[in-house]
Parts: sequence; C-alpha cells; structure tokens
Amino acid sequence: MNRESNRPVPGSVLVYDRISANKRHTWFLLVTFVVLNTALVGVMVLALGGNIGVLGVVGIALIVYAMFSYYASTSIVLSISGAHQVTKQEEWEFVRRVENLCIGAGLPMPKTWVLEDSAPNAFATGRDPEHAHVVVTRGLLDKLEPIELEGVLSHELSHIGNYDIRLMTLVTVLVGVVALVSDLFLRFTFMGAGSRRGSRDKGGNAGLILLVVAIVGAILAPIVAQGIRLAVSRRREYLADASGALLCRHPEALARALEKIAADPEPLEAANKATAHLYISNPLKEHASFLNNMFSTHPPIEDRIRILRSM
Repeated sequence: MNRESNRPVPGSVLVYDRISANKRHTWFLLVTFVVLNTALVGVMVLALGGNIGVLGVVGIALIVYAMFSYYASTSIVLSISGAHQVTKQEEWEFVRRVENLCIGAGLPMPKTWVLEDSAPNAFATGRDPEHAHVVVTRGLLDKLEPIELEGVLSHELSHIGNYDIRLMTLVTVLVGVVALVSDLFLRFTFMGAGSRRGSRDKGGNAGLILLVVAIVGAILAPIVAQGIRLAVSRRREYLADASGALLCRHPEALARALEKIAADPEPLEAANKATAHLYISNPLKEHASFLNNMFSTHPPIEDRIRILRSM
C-alpha cells in the first residue's frame, strides 16, 4: 500500500478538525461574553455608589431580560422577515428536499417558510432542533438548480443540527444586554448620578478614577461585544459549510450555489442589520463598502468557496 496516499493533500480541509476547532473557539468567545457582562455591571454599580445587593438586583434583571429575549427572538425574526409558512403541497421541491435531508441527518422536520423576494438567500432560526424554522426566498427557489438548492438546505440544516441557531440567539441577546447596560449607565452618568454618588462614597481620586474607568468601559464594551458577535457568526458559517457538505455529500453543489447567490445583484429588501447575520450570504448588498465588509457577519464568499472545493 502506498503510504503517500494517506497523507492530506496540501490545502485540503479536514472537516472534523475544523468543526472541533470552531466549537472550542466559540465556547471561548461565549465565556468572554459572560466575563465582559459581569465585569461591566460590577464596575458600573461600584462607580454609581452601589453595593453587592444592587449588583444582585441588576443581575436578576439581566437574566429575566435574556430569558424573555431568548424565547421571543424566533417569532420576532420571522415577523421581521415577512416570510409565510408553506406545506409540501404548496412547495413540493423545497419541502421534500428538507424532509429527505432531515432523515439523513437524524433531525426533526423544521417548519418551512418562503420569503417572496427575488434575491436568492436563506436562513434558519429557532432555539433548538425541535423548534426550528428554515426560510428560503423565492429567488433561491427560482434561480438555483435542484442540487444547488439541496446544498443550501444542507447548510441551513447544519446550523440547526450544530445548535448554531441557539448559539446565535444567545450571542445576540448577550450583545443586547451589554448595549443596554452601557446605555443606562451613560444616561445616569450624564444626569449626574455617577459624579455625585461616586465622589461622596468613594472619595477623592479613587472615586474619580473608578468613574472614568466605568465610562470608558461603557463606551468600549458594546464595540468589543459586537466584535465577538462577528467572530462567532463567521466561524458558524465556515462550520455550517463543512457540515452541509458532509450532509449532502456534494461540496461543489454548495460552492456553485454560493457563487450564484454572491453574483446576484439584487439586495434583499426585507433584510436589516439586526437579522443579516442569519442569512447564508450577506443580504445587505446595497450597502457594500470597506467598513461594512470589515464588520460583516459573514466571511468572504471567495474563502468559503475555496474551502469547499478543497474538501
């Protein structure tokens, strides 16, 4: 036997290694989110002259907010998208392929939706595989070949099977919590609460330094949180591409689909910056710019296609 044949081809992708690495990195980023929230709230409470009791109340309020957002987010996303639910009788090709792929992946059948927009795109949402939804645009159904459609659906079902849909919901909620806490603190500070209580309770330079640190943290924390969200989103797309190629056994089909989606000039009218990270490809094409590309929730489409074709 030729041992050389067992060596990886230069530039090839070992799918399971990539999946494991992305999962490790994602959990690291989520831990960073938790630490960021805890540190931010703690410094702000101390800067406003609060105590441990106040910190506990704030912590409980954040948990309640996060739980509400977590359970309500799917309904909000579907409502914003403007999609309508469809059955096999209405969209035979789409729903049948979702069913077949779910059987192969061992996933429960998600609810299927169509967004009446000519721009080709798709996304999955939900809090777990038992409460999942797959949404495709009319343009995706009309412009892709059946095997390419299957590649896209495999990608979206991989988001469901890998619990990316839950992960992105949690990350979105955590970003919202950081932004909310930062905004509330800055409002209190500008109203004078921080300067009065911070100076009286902490005294002298120590209180002033603590207040300055808290203000800087309140300004920088949402920026850092958004950066972490972008990193998680990009890693999830690479992972779903790899898992989707495994599911449909045809990496080239997904690569061709991504090429067609990227080449299509039409922007997705229903998309916005709050939901853009959910789609298989960045739907905000009319806002293309250097800064938007740098802060995009999606990795470069050329890199994704190159990786798929190296598998």
